[in-house]
Amino acid sequence: MSRPLVTRAPAKINLSLHVLGRRPDGYHELDSLVVFATTGDTLSLMPGPELVLEVTGPTASQAGGHADNLVIKAARQLGELVGGLKGGAFHLIKRLPVAAGIGGGSSDAAAALRLLARHNNLPLSHPVLREAARLTGADVPVCLEARARFMGGTGEVLGPALRLPRLSAVLVNPRVPVSTPEMFRALGLSVSSPAPPAIAPLTAASADDLLAVLQGMRNDLEAPACRLQPIIRESLDLLGQTPGCRLARMSGSGATVFGLFDDAASAAAAAARIGSQRPGWWVKPTTLR
Repeated sequence: MSRPLVTRAPAKINLSLHVLGRRPDGYHELDSLVVFATTGDTLSLMPGPELVLEVTGPTASQAGGHADNLVIKAARQLGELVGGLKGGAFHLIKRLPVAAGIGGGSSDAAAALRLLARHNNLPLSHPVLREAARLTGADVPVCLEARARFMGGTGEVLGPALRLPRLSAVLVNPRVPVSTPEMFRALGLSVSSPAPPAIAPLTAASADDLLAVLQGMRNDLEAPACRLQPIIRESLDLLGQTPGCRLARMSGSGATVFGLFDDAASAAAAAARIGSQRPGWWVKPTTLR
């Protein structure tokens, strides 16, 4: 009997997100430093003749129907590019909140592509995987290898993988969904010809070095997100005022915010404190890398 193939779908965290301008095609040019968390979803693939998806887990009800799920969309995109692609039955254990600015659906889709690549003996560097990722969604390409790097354009421009110090963090989501297009519209940028992203190497010998670099960065969607969903500002303030928090910032288009701490024990204590103060929120201590 065949055994399922299994992979993790980690949360994607935008340590920075600079909006460089609104392009003539209507999309926004981005420059973002992306890392991945140790917390995330789990996806398995049981080889078989039929492409199906079962979703379970704490946030399964938010994941959308079979036809709307990015796991199925990614598999179908790859099937259109690779004749005779072998597939099967996917089982997604959904733990991450959706529409949360941490790439949950995109990471799930990238995980599906990794499993299909393994099942069909395709290297992750194969152009068809990159193309299927691009066609599936803007954040899927950066999630394909799930390694720290700069991301530019609308997500299709990827810098080299970075070796960064691990960061102890707490992820907080007040359980309000956020529309990414709405956040970009709220910026109110006029059409221009923005400069391309500066996909530059980044070196940091220690977590303190990396924190110093991050202090000079920002998330340009944070201000409009806080205007549209004031509870995001409440989340940032609560996290930033928690003892030991070195930096509090929103990830992606929100509503998830992250706080950086000196070590795992401090992050765990902060998560317990915030969880007790806001028992209805999604709060997770984790490691970013």
